[in-house]
Amino acid sequence: MAAEVVGQVAPAERGATRIADRVIAKIAARAAREALWTLPEGAAPPHATVSVLARAHGSARAGEAPSGAARVHISLELDYPSDIGGQCAAVRRHVIERVEALAGMEVPEVAVQVERLHSAQARAAAQGRTR
Repeated sequence: MAAEVVGQVAPAERGATRIADRVIAKIAARAAREALWTLPEGAAPPHATVSVLARAHGSARAGEAPSGAARVHISLELDYPSDIGGQCAAVRRHVIERVEALAGMEVPEVAVQVERLHSAQARAAAQGRTR
């Protein structure tokens, strides 16, 4: 067993880093914007809400951030017609990847809700260009 150096605090007693839920929500919303191919003209940017399931305070190994699990809900506005399923899948994958990489949290669930579809044909008709 290694001798403790006087004045140093043991890793288990140093505390833990806690990332606020709103920070995880911002990471998730940004990841959703990054994953979308384009945002419809006049559409609101993606919005995310997060509920943290469990935090492992003090259980991280030395040099690692404490982890937990975050359940993420993303609201989107998309163009129509488009590959809605493909865009939702891309958002899910990218949100999981970015939250795990940046916050060190597992993301077991990403629920994607499409709140509004923006018709490209209606937008073109409003601008006087119809086919």
